[in-house]
Amino acid sequence: MNITGRVTRDAKVSTLSNSRQVVNFSVAVNESYRNKKGEKVEQTTFFECAYWISAKVASILTKGALVELAGRVSARAWSGTDGEPRAGLNFTTSQITLHAGGRKAENPQEVQSAEPAVGGEDKKLTVKEPEDDLPF
Repeated sequence: MNITGRVTRDAKVSTLSNSRQVVNFSVAVNESYRNKKGEKVEQTTFFECAYWISAKVASILTKGALVELAGRVSARAWSGTDGEPRAGLNFTTSQITLHAGGRKAENPQEVQSAEPAVGGEDKKLTVKEPEDDLPF
């Protein structure tokens, strides 16, 4: 599944007990349509996202950045502190394409070390899963 939206807060890198790192960030996807009465309706869907391949990508995932993500979506449900039921959407991504930057990255050199592929007229930055390096 692909989604395109804006990063709602700067990405954070978390290190798990087994030394694996995950990049967590949130994306808002805006959609607008006209209802049967002809009125324009705008709807925003929020996704809590996780990227497991490289923590270096966190430097480009800043608030306001326009990104396209490929991956899988899942739903979660829980009870809030007030006892009311809550629900949310998770998105585990394996490919991130940056279409427009948000705030400036603190260390722009880190973006280059994430081995992005840059191409096209709009200078999209694509970070993909590394290919397996098999010796045979």
